Amino acid sequence: MTEPIAYLNGHFVPISKAALSVFDLGIVAGASVTEMTRTFRHVPFRLSEHLDRLEQSLKLVNIDPRLSRDELVSICERVVSDNQRFIPSDHDLGLIVFVTAGQNLTYLGLSELSRARTPSVCVHSFPLPFELWAERYETGLHLVTTSIGSLPDDVIDSRIKHRSRMHWHLADNQAKKVDASAMAVLIDQDGFLTETATGNICVVEGTTIVTPSQHVLHGISRDVVADLATSLGLTFATSRVKPDELVRASEAFLTSTPHCMLPVTRFDNRPIGQGVPGPVFQQLITAWNKLVGLDIVGQMRDGAKSR
Repeated sequence: MTEPIAYLNGHFVPISKAALSVFDLGIVAGASVTEMTRTFRHVPFRLSEHLDRLEQSLKLVNIDPRLSRDELVSICERVVSDNQRFIPSDHDLGLIVFVTAGQNLTYLGLSELSRARTPSVCVHSFPLPFELWAERYETGLHLVTTSIGSLPDDVIDSRIKHRSRMHWHLADNQAKKVDASAMAVLIDQDGFLTETATGNICVVEGTTIVTPSQHVLHGISRDVVADLATSLGLTFATSRVKPDELVRASEAFLTSTPHCMLPVTRFDNRPIGQGVPGPVFQQLITAWNKLVGLDIVGQMRDGAKSR
């Protein structure tokens, strides 16, 4: 094989051939659930936890992927094993699993009912684009609130990691009108902070870290930070968080699978703390380095230079 592979509906194929039908409900209706993990030294990180969350999402949306857990693990390992040879030894992969609800019955007709109800299952990887995040470890992120609110749980349960992303697309477009490099953070119907399109927010005051408790996806990276914080003698808690608490925070950061952690240094055009990455962030990213046996920030910087 001269290019990376992907798994799609029972077959391993070249990534360039991994294509969904235009009738697929993942395309027609955004009816798809997904997970992403990344590798460290070409080994998937917390794959079991990500597959646990995928199983929860599938159960909540009533999709049967028609694959066992062991089969899915084997597929993920095969994709990583085959595709790691296409990246440098000091780079890593993002690994994606997604499952759609099948195909659109209106397009197929009742004679194709069985086909319409057969989900599409795909596993693929991609080289992590370190250049997207490398500078952010120094400058931090700018989060901006927009007129787009978070989806209430009675519309889409926040426990579902799904690909119905139009509201995020609109929110990030609004945020970039304020600052071309900004990212949207959504507010819920009661005026509390929720999350960004890519991760969980953590607000720091002294030695206490607080992350929003409602209308957010339960983050695997957030759980890693909670464990590391406890090991460092820091307090980690979940609670409802008002926007003005982020303004008053001594520091803040975002947790997300591909970059693990990124500092948040501005919020709605105002600096957070001193406007630079803070000491708690530095403690935690150092602890994460030890956990995975890798200088995460160094990998990002070196990888960005080589792209």
